[in-house]
Amino acid sequence: MIKIAAGEVALRDDRKKTQWMEQVNSFMLAPVPVTNELYCAVVQRPIGSDVRLRAPVVEVSWEEAILFCNLFSRESGLQEYYITNGGEHVDCNLEANGYRLPTEAEWQYACKAGTTGYRYGELDAIAWYRDNAGGKVQEAGSKQPNAWGLHDMLGNVWEWCWDLYDVNVYGSYRVFRGGSWAEEARGCGATCRRRSHPTFRIDDLGFRVARSLL
Repeated sequence: MIKIAAGEVALRDDRKKTQWMEQVNSFMLAPVPVTNELYCAVVQRPIGSDVRLRAPVVEVSWEEAILFCNLFSRESGLQEYYITNGGEHVDCNLEANGYRLPTEAEWQYACKAGTTGYRYGELDAIAWYRDNAGGKVQEAGSKQPNAWGLHDMLGNVWEWCWDLYDVNVYGSYRVFRGGSWAEEARGCGATCRRRSHPTFRIDDLGFRVARSLL
């Protein structure tokens, strides 16, 4: 895990044409998305013979990512961050030191790593996307990291965040960020936002874990 210093980030919603600032407390973030190897070990799921161990896990819903975080916390001797009651309703134990999904503000702040542009580097050097990925997910961490040592913040797999997208319009839909191996270049940027139902799964959507610093 990499320690991310506190700061602030400008978020925007292009659909609503709005922009706002959010403060980000210091936190820890994994340098790569959760891989098949780690995910299967934690949830005790067999790994198929055609699955690459070090590639990011995909076809994991937001709800499954939440459950993984709690299982990983328990196995690591940490206090579970999420309080689940089944279904879509999930509460947070803000005093817990366990694994969790990053908030949207944390994700974007960490992705930018002090830069001001749409991307933190030249796209082919930092990201797997439609033009260079060969039509499939690639090994995590095999492209250049950003200035804070985080790999695959853009491209390879979209990453679930904690946040609801717009309750009034989309109900329980959650945010995911970052672009993927199947995405065009324009979709691989620090401010690009997507959303879907928390049970949604697809072959270019994964997640990475964070931890609060208490």
